[in-house]
Amino acid sequence: EVQLVESGGGLVQTGGSLRLSCAASGFTEGYYSIGWFRQAPGKEREWVTCTDSVDGTTTYRDSVKGRFTVSSDKSKKVIDLDMTNLKDEDTAVYYCTVSLGWMRVEKCLGGAHGVDYWGEGTLVTVSS
Repeated sequence: EVQLVESGGGLVQTGGSLRLSCAASGFTEGYYSIGWFRQAPGKEREWVTCTDSVDGTTTYRDSVKGRFTVSSDKSKKVIDLDMTNLKDEDTAVYYCTVSLGWMRVEKCLGGAHGVDYWGEGTLVTVSS
């Protein structure tokens, strides 16, 4: 059974920082992309980062470039998302995701319909 367990959400002031972590387990596929998605109130889920398991490269959404950083331990299937200079519009439920197969990164970047597995999500609230 695939499990994605997120941790680290909470309330933070505008301009502050927060770290999210995701521990993935239960799958043996070698070709996958681990992503962070988010869903703000009243909005659709959107990808935030997509990390390729093969070469470790991460693609960032334009709105978070320079503020969010992904680090990962491939052997443990753990991925962290360091969020700095948080803005009110970063408020959302953040989900850890896995997309499988040859088109793993494209699936992640393609949006929610390309995700094969979802975590339960963790709420991040940014408030001034």
